[in-house]
Amino acid sequence: MSTERVKVFIIGSGPAGYTAAIYAARAGLKPVLYQGGQPGGQLTITTDVENFPGYPEGVMGPQLMMDLQKQAERFGADIRYGMVTRVDFSGWPHRLTVDERTEIEAESVIISTGASAKWLGLEDEQRLNGRGVSACAVCDGFFFRGQDVAIVGAGDTAAEEASYLSKLARKVYMIVRRDEMRASKIMQQRVKNAENIEILFNTETEKLIGADGLEKVIVRNNASGEKRELDVTGFFVAIGHQPNTDIFKDFLDRDESGYLKTVPGSSRTNVPGVFATGDAQDKIYRQAVTAAGSGCMGALDAEKFLAEKEMELAGQA
Repeated sequence: MSTERVKVFIIGSGPAGYTAAIYAARAGLKPVLYQGGQPGGQLTITTDVENFPGYPEGVMGPQLMMDLQKQAERFGADIRYGMVTRVDFSGWPHRLTVDERTEIEAESVIISTGASAKWLGLEDEQRLNGRGVSACAVCDGFFFRGQDVAIVGAGDTAAEEASYLSKLARKVYMIVRRDEMRASKIMQQRVKNAENIEILFNTETEKLIGADGLEKVIVRNNASGEKRELDVTGFFVAIGHQPNTDIFKDFLDRDESGYLKTVPGSSRTNVPGVFATGDAQDKIYRQAVTAAGSGCMGALDAEKFLAEKEMELAGQA
């Protein structure tokens, strides 16, 4: 197995990873970035992105990721295909294995592995993803102004997104599997007080219908077995996200949901020289622009760490 030593090693290629690469490359740190299993991250399966600064007419998700990659490469970032399969943060430099073929000795590591939306597993869910089906109401709700939409979920995030959609859509159906919601009382009250939100308790989604875009959703009442057709053009899944952090669980502190813990106001983890950015550590905002901002933080924190490490080693010489 070949071994390579790098100053800054970036895992993941969404807005956080590419922004970290841009900053680290401009600082002359020659970062190496491995794109992972989904090069470009979740935005590569997103169509129109209208809320990322600098694109007044909006931009397609894949194009935005290509632009960020080109910008990083322009400053000398080494962008590679490949998946990190093992890590060892027990000593310094940190050791990582890529595709079981290449071993990396990294003086600093920036984690930008993101999070994956949890889906219902319906037959046409992925086929209609980006064509009426979405896992982010804040990202895509704008495209459904004046239309009828449905949202699945019962927690605070679902309630918050339902409230957000109610300000844009004509009608919002909130599909709740049980006979009660898990959301906090204040969030439940907000949903119940919205005139254009109809909560369907004891209800599950059975089928999504649409050729080139979503046209209908068939739901079933769990108590009566009665089925109902909802004429909606938007269907939002808000049942949570799963951070892609399992590979780090033996070394890095995580919360109960698996998100990496960082020192407040920084990207620093519990292991010196390892930094967490983007959706791998952010369960609140989960936006492209906030991920990019945290990628900047990761690169600046890594740059500071490396400078301090260099002084420490020089003092020991």
